[in-house]
Amino acid sequence: MTSTDTSLSTSPFPEVQGRAKGYDRAAVDAFLRRAREAFEASEEDDLDSAAIRATAFPLVRGGYAVAPVDAAIGRIEDAFAARERERALSRAGARAWVGRSRNLAQEILDRLSRPERRRFDRVGVLSYGYRMDEVDLVADRIARYLESGEPLTVEQVRSVAFRMQRGGYREAQVDAVLDGVVSVILAIG
Repeated sequence: MTSTDTSLSTSPFPEVQGRAKGYDRAAVDAFLRRAREAFEASEEDDLDSAAIRATAFPLVRGGYAVAPVDAAIGRIEDAFAARERERALSRAGARAWVGRSRNLAQEILDRLSRPERRRFDRVGVLSYGYRMDEVDLVADRIARYLESGEPLTVEQVRSVAFRMQRGGYREAQVDAVLDGVVSVILAIG
């Protein structure tokens, strides 16, 4: 093979085939460049683990396959969270870091300790929100993790998906709590 052979892909991720949609390649590539620069920078950047967790890419035909990109973004978030934990420990000490993580965990636990079907605000009866029974099952699992240390991984929380129902839980609130749980798990290390 010659060096001009273009049949070899230099894409970091597999691309979807046919009419299927995947993440916009240019958006993913730009994000990866920015994340690398931010991680390698000596001073702090505005890109942190929370911003990485909130990253979304447009879906286009012929884009990158979603699952491998999501897995890579999860690993990048983990790396940023570990660096944030190290920096916070060196600045404020372990006591302050643990206290902050404990406070966030307690806020989450307080919400999840509410009665079933009342843990989150609900959307109107004509709007769609997350299925309450499914969210409540996940909430119970998270509460057991926070109360008694029942095993729960970041990947399990990141991969949670809920079906929709009329009058269901407000998505933004549920998603914010799930983000908080990811932060707690990553803070613990």
